[in-house]
Amino acid sequence: MPDSVASDSVASGPDVAGAGVAGTDVFTAAGSGPGSGADRGPTDPWAPGAGGTPPDLTALTSLQVLRRLDSGPRGLTDAQAEERLLRYGENAVPEWRTASWPRRFVRSVRDPFTAVLLCLGVVSATVSAWGTALVILSLVVVSCLLRSSGEHRADRSMAALRELVATTATVLRRGGDGREGGDGRDGGGARDGGGSRPREIPVDQLVPGDVIRLGPGDLVPADVLLLRASGLTVHQAALTGESAPVAKYAVDTPGLPGLPGAGGDDPAAQDDAGDGGARTPAAGEAFAGVFAQPRLCFQGSSVASGSGTAVVVATGTRTRFGAARSRPGRRTASAFDRQVNGISWVLIRFMLLTPPLVLMANAALRGRGLETLPFAVAVAVGLTPEMLPVIVTTALARGASRLARHHAVIVKRLPALHDLGAVDVLFLDKTGTLTQDRPVVGGAMDAYGDPDPEVLRWAAVNAWWTLQLADLPAPDALDEAILDAADEADPARYEGVAALPFDPVRRLSTAVVRRPGRLGTHTLVVKGAVEAVLQRCALDDEERNRLSALAAREADRGLRLLAVATAERPARHRDYTPADERGLDFLGFVALHDALAPTAAEALKVLAARGVSVKILTGDHPGTAARACLDLGLDTAVGDLAPGGDDLTGADDLTGADDLPGAGEVITAERLDALTDAELAEVARRTTVFARCTPEHKARIVAAVRADGHTTGFLGDGVNDLPALYAADVGICPRDAVDVVRESTDVVLARKDLTAIEHAIGAGRHSSGNIATYLRITLSSNLGNVIAMLVAGLLLPFLPMLPAQVLVQNLCFDAAQLAFAYDRPRPEALRRPTELRSRAFFRFITGFGLINALADLATFVVLALALHTAVDVGSQAEFHSGWFTENLLTQALVMLLLRTSARPASGRRAPSPVRWAAAGLAVTGLLLPLSPLGPILGMPALPGLYYVLLGAVLGLYAAGLVFARGRIGGAQL
Repeated sequence: MPDSVASDSVASGPDVAGAGVAGTDVFTAAGSGPGSGADRGPTDPWAPGAGGTPPDLTALTSLQVLRRLDSGPRGLTDAQAEERLLRYGENAVPEWRTASWPRRFVRSVRDPFTAVLLCLGVVSATVSAWGTALVILSLVVVSCLLRSSGEHRADRSMAALRELVATTATVLRRGGDGREGGDGRDGGGARDGGGSRPREIPVDQLVPGDVIRLGPGDLVPADVLLLRASGLTVHQAALTGESAPVAKYAVDTPGLPGLPGAGGDDPAAQDDAGDGGARTPAAGEAFAGVFAQPRLCFQGSSVASGSGTAVVVATGTRTRFGAARSRPGRRTASAFDRQVNGISWVLIRFMLLTPPLVLMANAALRGRGLETLPFAVAVAVGLTPEMLPVIVTTALARGASRLARHHAVIVKRLPALHDLGAVDVLFLDKTGTLTQDRPVVGGAMDAYGDPDPEVLRWAAVNAWWTLQLADLPAPDALDEAILDAADEADPARYEGVAALPFDPVRRLSTAVVRRPGRLGTHTLVVKGAVEAVLQRCALDDEERNRLSALAAREADRGLRLLAVATAERPARHRDYTPADERGLDFLGFVALHDALAPTAAEALKVLAARGVSVKILTGDHPGTAARACLDLGLDTAVGDLAPGGDDLTGADDLTGADDLPGAGEVITAERLDALTDAELAEVARRTTVFARCTPEHKARIVAAVRADGHTTGFLGDGVNDLPALYAADVGICPRDAVDVVRESTDVVLARKDLTAIEHAIGAGRHSSGNIATYLRITLSSNLGNVIAMLVAGLLLPFLPMLPAQVLVQNLCFDAAQLAFAYDRPRPEALRRPTELRSRAFFRFITGFGLINALADLATFVVLALALHTAVDVGSQAEFHSGWFTENLLTQALVMLLLRTSARPASGRRAPSPVRWAAAGLAVTGLLLPLSPLGPILGMPALPGLYYVLLGAVLGLYAAGLVFARGRIGGAQL
């Protein structure tokens, strides 16, 4: 769902958080003056706004917000709540229903190959070829059942993962019917009184204007604005994908920036490091997302610590979460669908042309009429890879089953496994994938940028005594990183006196300690945002500017800086206040960066070796993203996506196509906005990192790369990732993502880990490789047989093979081909994306089909020599028998020789299922005419000379296959 990030204001729409429903205004209709709610009675907070521009929610005080909602600090009356429940509906989001078994079955029938088989089955039944029709329809049913059952198992796994949702909420309600409106008190200091009492109600009964209480472990039941809060932190992973808790405050300070850790891909939140990191230039603040607002909590988030009181401003589908769930996006055709459709149309053209050609040729040359129609249909059926739906479904289902069993990866849509195998561009967010959701100390430096361990020691003193004396529930992530990096004995050397914890206005924290041996003196240790600390230090403007420039350079290198300063004060008994934080002596900076994910570097190497280009789409500062890539060995200069291309290095502005960003640059959202779609596709080919991205930017980049001919995957876990997840060929999310994201993706990982994606891509290529092998072998063999049948039908005075014999031959070959679904591809088959390219298939099947046809025609000569007679009506039984045997033997050779590359595998391996199947097929071809079934099928035994001559033909055929394999590409498509 799109985020509105053009400013810090809340976007228009029935959800105050910017769900994006145009034409409504949450506040303008309710009036703007004090007491308007009381004067005018109940007002509709969702009525269309007159001005078209929504007010800035964060610019209003709590009391003003309550007045706009015609509510008050003591909540609504029961009568008001009932009236609003009728007006706005229940606070519920629509459930996504899983498809029923019949619907799944019908959806499976719509597969292109399955539809072709159904048509052929109907035609076969029309011409009374009941055996062929029965076999084809049986294959269709088996394929549809396998596919439906596989998706049903995935749905059952997903149902087990669906998280619990809030069922009740603590709300303040008044029993009377009176209106409260504004009562002259600020909402932040509201007390429960005047008949108001807390009660537990079902969350679906909440309405806009309700005042609710939040406590540790509570799920936020609607979009709310805080009236008061005490140590409140919330998890917003469901919305932003960030697992770190976010501090929330009930402050009415206009212009307060997004608070540290305000999560997700809302870019402004990334620049403030915890309790005050070095802020990047003000340009970053233009990208502040609504999730960074400290006074807003959203449905789908949960309370990590602290407590608060809040007013409900959006319910049901009007919340950000509900709007995203109620309006799921629609993907275009996936890579698998596009490739299968391309091959399907090639085959359909062949099959539509074949029967008329057979009928016309036999009528013109042999004077035959409609009696050749069954033979013409048999030829068309012979061209069709009728086992394809079964092979595809079995191969994908086995791959999905192995992933679920061994790596806890759930593939919800079976064709998505093939798309994973074809992925050549993988888009990731940085946090949680390349890096862990916690910072680590990279070092400490003095005022000149030189290493100085004393700075880290004083920072640890501040972190420790602030935690001890300010009664904080737990250290924040930055303090925890500092304490981990410092000597744990350092803070214990000092005696704590007082502490002023971090707050969002000061953007720093202060600890007051007594140093050993210095009686009568207290030391103030101040740590926080660079600008905030420098403003309180005794520095001239030149020195302050120099230190700010030093901090900015380090921030550009991807480091988050905390400034540290101290001051000596005479010991005293009265409390310390923020007014004492002045005249400080600047000590230096503590530099922090994101902790790297332990498996990321190795997984990136494996993905690169497998031909997958990784691109980072993040809301972070460009330097932070680039540093993470540098630390992991991910080169930001790429050129592998463009075949050649012009050198774009050195361009700094975006005035036209000739001024595109250079290779290796980190591209920011401001620059993306200046690019056309064509220019964006060109830039995306050679760019690894895109920083300060909004959800719309992410979706646009993914769509541009996909339109450029690449198969794309996107890993996301927040509601703001939904646009990009829909834009990609394969949407991927971790298991702990919110349910609306899990329902929208194709693949669910056990955790947000590149190693799991690596395994999933490998499984996709495994299954896709088996499908591709089946296709190239089957289509080339079938084409050869069809050509031979057409030629034989024109040259022979009888049908080259009886319908029953064609049916048995197809059954034998189909049974053997099932082994492809269980094959073990060689390692080299996993080193590049697997695609089913129609042009490559056409070239392959044409080349090897002609070789196969030549072998079939050579068999005619062999039969004439072996039988010592001309091929006429009297010898048709022997001809049928000999050609049946030759067909099965050549198909067995094709299965063996075109399955993989010529290079043998190293080491000892167990025989593959394909080898066993080929051996069984060859034995069947040799023994069936000699068995009791031979005479029943009209196939007598043949003289020994035939087998000797046939051996020579097969030897030449095998040599031709090996030779052509090196020229045409037997192991590739």
